[in-house]
Amino acid sequence: MPDTAVKEAATTEEVISGGHLVAKALKAEGIDTIFTLCGGHIIDIYDGCLDEGIRIIDVRHEQVAAHAADGYARVTGKPGCAVVTAGPGTTDAITGVANAFRAESPFLLIGGQGALDQHKMGSLQDLPHVDMMRSITKFAANVVTTERVADMCSMAFREAFAGAPGPVYLEIGRDILDGHVPVKKAVFPKAGQYRWSTKSIGDPRDIEKLADILVHAKKPCVLLGQQVWTCRAAEDAINFVRTLNIPAFMNGAGRGTLPPGDPHHFQQTRRYAFDNADVILIVGTPFDFRMGYGKRLGRNATVVQIDLDYRTVGKNRDVSLGLVGDCGAIFAAVTQATSGRVDNGAKGRESWLEELRVEEAKMEAARLPKLRSDASPIHPLRLAYELNEFLTENTVYIGDGGDVVTFSGGVVKPRAPGHWMDPGPLGTLGVGVPFAMASKVAQPEKEVLCLFGDGTFSLTGWDFETMVRFDLPFIGVVGNNSHMNQIRYGQIQKYGPEKGNVGNKLGDVQYSKFAQMLGGYGEEVHEASQIRPALERARESGKPSLINVWIDPDAYAPGTMNQTMYK
Repeated sequence: MPDTAVKEAATTEEVISGGHLVAKALKAEGIDTIFTLCGGHIIDIYDGCLDEGIRIIDVRHEQVAAHAADGYARVTGKPGCAVVTAGPGTTDAITGVANAFRAESPFLLIGGQGALDQHKMGSLQDLPHVDMMRSITKFAANVVTTERVADMCSMAFREAFAGAPGPVYLEIGRDILDGHVPVKKAVFPKAGQYRWSTKSIGDPRDIEKLADILVHAKKPCVLLGQQVWTCRAAEDAINFVRTLNIPAFMNGAGRGTLPPGDPHHFQQTRRYAFDNADVILIVGTPFDFRMGYGKRLGRNATVVQIDLDYRTVGKNRDVSLGLVGDCGAIFAAVTQATSGRVDNGAKGRESWLEELRVEEAKMEAARLPKLRSDASPIHPLRLAYELNEFLTENTVYIGDGGDVVTFSGGVVKPRAPGHWMDPGPLGTLGVGVPFAMASKVAQPEKEVLCLFGDGTFSLTGWDFETMVRFDLPFIGVVGNNSHMNQIRYGQIQKYGPEKGNVGNKLGDVQYSKFAQMLGGYGEEVHEASQIRPALERARESGKPSLINVWIDPDAYAPGTMNQTMYK
């Protein structure tokens, strides 16, 4: 029945449009912000969001909208939402979806489409979006009736949180969004009643097995990965490592679980621990390239893996025990299971922790000259040192770059859980501005400090203007060496220095002027002693800012020199 006929037939009934049903579904999920770039297919969603009190952040590129929705999910624990138009609007967002897929970040991407009565006729921006999205989402579907719009949204949200979380996609045609149906015919899943807790401990017998393994371990260690933050398990993780006296290493969003200075917080000695431990517990981290596909773990160690996704456990490397479930619930259950023991092994591990502390101190002392170096151009380790010293208990740190961020990963220590953000295992460049955007939108009371590579900032940097437009202050630092240095190193090693600059040398850009042009704060920094004062002035400005720090182009991070792709 045509839309006008529906309205005439329902003059005594309340009717609702598809776009308003989308907004009601988002509201039921607790989503208070969408990230979008406008298009004719999707504008009724905006109208619905305005009526539901959902904030609309409009950006300059759909990749930014997708990354921001990803960042919103990481910060809040709720799914994010990005809304883009059909065709190039949706394809522009694909990188953000793929990044969230590898990083296990749950957000709903809604893409427009032509009307059903134009199906396969070549309508404006028509593409097979659902087919394109299936391989990089947990769920992808089109919505074919207005009545089912909210129901399909709730279905997508359930799928986003099944096992390890991830992105989902819905294609909704223009006629479905603009169409009106009687409210009584629309399917309205009730808030809080269409998906439930997934905090499983798996098989209780495996909890007892892990408790036995850890109680008898002499030299155990634990790696706290992304899922420790995903599961909001910091408190349980801290209680676990302190009760059992186990040294902890952190990666990805797991960084910040233990504060700097905690006696169980270790950073430099992970390889040493993996080589010498008798029990290695890997939590929420797959055996991917970051872990040498599992080959970096001691061959004689008992390896235990905990993950939300069954498919991840034991992939690329055999494990002695695998537990599938929520790591926070598992930590709590294992800690409880060891509580009745006469000896839980904690006291006997003091010598192991002291052994690691001695090694940690040696490694810190070896790199201290570079951390404090006054060399010009500035050594990237000195920049990382200054950034770490600048952090507060309230600062969220975002790394968006290649070599310069690799340097910072060994130095920067976030002060609290949830205060580290990076793209994740896809290694996507360009997440910095959208992650800063999401962080300031979702938690405006927190400070955001973002380190960019100069090549990285160029990818999505125009949305610095969006930060200015929506008054979202953050402190941006560009580590500028006028190269894509992580790639440059590999080229020099493979082809020689005479071919080392091919395809990776950039112009000498003064990014401070870019920030000033767009209404933000900017400074150029050429000497190490200027870094901290410039950071302080950026903080005091209360504006989106870019501090452009000129760093040594011939200094390479150890992580860059050891990359798997070059071996």
